[in-house]
Amino acid sequence: MVLAIATILLGGAVAVMVFSSDERDLRNASGEIELLAKRARTIAILQQTPYALEFRPGSVRLLPLAEAGQDETKTALGHTIGGERVVMTPAGAKSPVHSQLALEPNMTSCVRRWNSEAWLPMSDRIVHVWRFDPDGLCEPLGVRITIGSNFIEDTYHPLTATIRDTVLEVK
Repeated sequence: MVLAIATILLGGAVAVMVFSSDERDLRNASGEIELLAKRARTIAILQQTPYALEFRPGSVRLLPLAEAGQDETKTALGHTIGGERVVMTPAGAKSPVHSQLALEPNMTSCVRRWNSEAWLPMSDRIVHVWRFDPDGLCEPLGVRITIGSNFIEDTYHPLTATIRDTVLEVK
């Protein structure tokens, strides 16, 4: 009888740990994307250059808008098809900032554009770009990160690039 009760309690504890692990992973990824958004807004204002967050399957990249959305196809030897990218920096200007967030392999992400109800999934052929202007404005975008049937949906404010609303569902 004691072993049966202990087994039930242990099974419940393991289930709680698994769910809280997904919740923790979703919240961490959400927080990292928010930090990249704030950083993109700040850099765009300070450097007076449009910046962007580029959403690809498995990653979110911070880079100048002029570089966003470009194809990164490489040959077997690792050379970029079409030649290496060259970004000219005007004299006296600061060098461009680049940063990348790699999502966990079990995570998928989607974006929802302003005034739309549809979540747009990531694919190898479609890159979603979120623009940050030097005047401090950005598109009010929504980001959804999913692990299995669990998800977190964040809606971002266009003036501050911070999360305005969050919906979290962990089953």
